[in-house]
Amino acid sequence: MSSGYSCVIIEDEPLAQNVLKKYIEDHPALELAGIFPDAIEAQSLLSQKNIQLVFLDINLPMLSGLNFLKTLINPPLIIVTTAYPEFAIEGFELGVIDYLLKPFSFERFLKAVNKASEKLNMLRNVTEQSSPFIFIKADKKVYKVDLEKILYIEATGDYLKIYTVETNYLIHSTLKNFLEDLPSSSFLQVHKSFIIAKSKIVFIEGNYIRVADRDIPIGASYREEVLRKLKSKN
Repeated sequence: MSSGYSCVIIEDEPLAQNVLKKYIEDHPALELAGIFPDAIEAQSLLSQKNIQLVFLDINLPMLSGLNFLKTLINPPLIIVTTAYPEFAIEGFELGVIDYLLKPFSFERFLKAVNKASEKLNMLRNVTEQSSPFIFIKADKKVYKVDLEKILYIEATGDYLKIYTVETNYLIHSTLKNFLEDLPSSSFLQVHKSFIIAKSKIVFIEGNYIRVADRDIPIGASYREEVLRKLKSKN
């Protein structure tokens, strides 16, 4: 949908409800359609409206979150929110998009929503021809960033600087975690401190890759894999 992703919270703990509600309100692409203390109450809404994303607790009254999920014929995308890590394997076997262990930060929440956004983008009608994107948190705001506009990402201490064709963003993350949000067909880590967009490569010379007006070093331990992936174009 063009205005945002419709989502619901199925959670019986008021504190956890409030945390999720605040996180959803802070995300520009999420629209909260309802909060339910148990799965039975949520079922009627899920059958009547086009809900795309559910934040689902496992330990619920009457019917557990995972047992509820088993009853759905065409379930929306599910992000499990729980204090019980032992159910993670069963959750992923049921096709949940991510598994958030309480208490979780907004950054971890954002990572889960990015996974859901990627899946929803793939399912979206191709006639919309929308560009793939991710959401990032920078300067106390959440920005939608089109992947095709990213030039490269540079690690600086505990932060990453994302260079795009229009502007730059500074976010708190590691290169490893951020790389997981990017499609491997389009992005490549070439150095312990750099990820580049393959489509933005100007040329390769020696141990450097020119991206836009920047010479990005190719790390010695990355060189063989970088050249192999660029050669194979995948």
